[in-house]
Amino acid sequence: MMAVADVVAPDTRKAGRGLYRAGVILLCAWVIIPLYLLFVNTMSSPDTVNSFPKSFIPEFNMGSLEFFMGFQGMLRALWNSVVVALMTMVMSIAIGAPAGYALSRFDFRGKELFRLLILLTRAFPLPLLALPLAVLFIRTGLDDTAFGLALVHTTLAIPFAVLITFSLFSGIPLELEEAAWTLGCTRLTAFTKVILPLVLPGITASAIFAFVISWNEVFAAAVLTIENRTLPAFLLQTLGEAPLHLKFAGGFILVVPALIFIFAVRKYLFAMWGIANR
Repeated sequence: MMAVADVVAPDTRKAGRGLYRAGVILLCAWVIIPLYLLFVNTMSSPDTVNSFPKSFIPEFNMGSLEFFMGFQGMLRALWNSVVVALMTMVMSIAIGAPAGYALSRFDFRGKELFRLLILLTRAFPLPLLALPLAVLFIRTGLDDTAFGLALVHTTLAIPFAVLITFSLFSGIPLELEEAAWTLGCTRLTAFTKVILPLVLPGITASAIFAFVISWNEVFAAAVLTIENRTLPAFLLQTLGEAPLHLKFAGGFILVVPALIFIFAVRKYLFAMWGIANR
């Protein structure tokens, strides 16, 4: 029996490793191949983009990108997207992190229901709120402003911020805070000097998710703004009847800044993964 088990176990481990590697390869292909095809079509001439079979080698033709960079309103829309996304980051963390801390450290009646309600807010369809939000924003003067759109994006990002920070704070033992209290720290100083440095990478990662949510959101931006539209809403308005090569260029311009931002702060994403799995 021992000999059979010794033979079966290595085979099982080998099959598991092979399945794991195959899953990693498929996941990478799922992400990389569309991005590469987007890059190839953006860097190709209009005739190449519309030809068949498609080329998998870019021609490095910058005509489509040059058209967009000189298109009226393009840079302003890009700036609006950055401003709205940064405001969304700050507000979502300012609201979500204290809520996540409270959920992880305090017990109160309806706690589990409250967590469920936070998650269910993402299931509520935004189009149903379009008309009431438009009327409310017009009456309050928030229509067609970056701050008003950031408020909407913050409501979309807060559930993720709360749940992510809740898991981060739950991974930090309460005994660390209690030890700080015995050494003379108040709850606030114990949080700022002991807990916050440990979860700061994870909070930063949560802010990254908020940035990406705001950057990719298009429905509220298209409904609530006219002159100060963000890049996704601007591209949706501009590229409706545009040729195919310009649509690829617009998608490339929309995707690349978010990829650059995520790549620049990737270490915080990895740090959050380590904190969440402790």
